Amino acid sequence: MLTSAAEVALSPNVDVAETDKEIKVTAKLPGLDEKDIEVDIRDNALTIKGEKRAEKEEKDKTFYPSERSYGMFQRVIGLPAEVQEDKVEAEFSKGVLTIRLPKSPAAQKMSRKIEIVARRG
Repeated sequence: MLTSAAEVALSPNVDVAETDKEIKVTAKLPGLDEKDIEVDIRDNALTIKGEKRAEKEEKDKTFYPSERSYGMFQRVIGLPAEVQEDKVEAEFSKGVLTIRLPKSPAAQKMSRKIEIVARRG
C-alpha cells in the first residue's frame, strides 16, 4: 500500500511497550480532540485513525504559506500477543492517546523468565 507525503506528515508518533500482563500503546496526537480519533482492533492489529481539520477564518487577512498539515491519517500496529479485546481501555489527555491492551491468560502463560548462567574462561 502506498503512503502519500501528507499521510506520513500526519501519521502520529507511537510508542509500544509490553509487560507480562499488558501491551501499552501511546500516540502523540496534538491538535486533535477525542471525537476526531477512532481506535479499532481486528486480526491481531490495532488501528488508530483520525482527521485533523483545518480552521477556516478569513476576515480580510493576508495569507502566507502554512506548514501545518490537515487531513486524514491511519496507523496500523501489529500486536505481539493475543489480547482481551473486551477489556481494552483508551484514554485521551493533553494530545496524548494511551491504549492499554490486557493480554489474554494464554498469552500471559507463554512468557517465562530465562536464567542466565555466566561462564568464565
